[in-house]
Amino acid sequence: MNTVATSQTPARVTRKVRGRATSDGAGVKLTRVIGGPDLPELDPFLLLDEFGTDRAEDYLAGFPSHPHRGFETVTYMLDGRMRHKDNHGNEGLLTPGSVQWMTAGRGLVHSEMPEQESGRMRGFQLWVNLPARDKMTDPKYQEYAPDRIPVATPAVGVSVKVIAGQVGEVVGPIVQPATDPVYLDIALDAGTVWEYTLPEGHNAFAYVFEGAATVGEGEDARALETHEMAVLGGGDLLRLRAGGKGARLILVAGRPLREPVMRHGPFVMNTKQELMQAFVDFQEGRF
Repeated sequence: MNTVATSQTPARVTRKVRGRATSDGAGVKLTRVIGGPDLPELDPFLLLDEFGTDRAEDYLAGFPSHPHRGFETVTYMLDGRMRHKDNHGNEGLLTPGSVQWMTAGRGLVHSEMPEQESGRMRGFQLWVNLPARDKMTDPKYQEYAPDRIPVATPAVGVSVKVIAGQVGEVVGPIVQPATDPVYLDIALDAGTVWEYTLPEGHNAFAYVFEGAATVGEGEDARALETHEMAVLGGGDLLRLRAGGKGARLILVAGRPLREPVMRHGPFVMNTKQELMQAFVDFQEGRF
């Protein structure tokens, strides 16, 4: 999957996005990168939030019970502890380095609450759309502790946590046939260069959350600072170069669904009628 071939076309940055400060849940402060006015969506991705703070008052109220229907939520914890519970009897604890890939499907009500009163809380939540045929499936979970996320070292100075997708012979544990996702946490030492082949036809982005990196090569190369995202396009061969203090970034890609999106709050459907029905079903306790 990641063998570099001379016929490959270099990927380039089609646009840069800097996240906007906002809050969600019961006042948790976060940075919204996808899902805001600058980038409402990037099919199949509906939202990307980065949360990261040492101030307990910024996260302590957490995300009390709230519904979802029609898409998937991916929570990746970097620091801190978050307790998940839902109305189907599921419960889990997200610890540093763990991942929860939750398929809301036809609907559930869940909460995500901090299990700490001090210290750093940091991580990402990504929303991935579901195709129309899967929007009313039963809810399910793929939960993985840190020791179940494999790490690839494809080159000197490069370390990659493979959550979904493949780096060399290392395959991530998350599987979703509808969007065939890639989700990598990449750490690059200062000045290190690494190339990765993106799946053909996928929409993709890279988001730097520590240090700085250059994406692309030659005249098309673009610098990314911390908290900046590059929407990728133009080709499949992605070239990354870390800045002078190294870089850490997530690289995410998915097959676009190319279906109508009708969304409001925690519900994402294909038509207005389906969206209205979601509100009725929630209010009448059918989640």
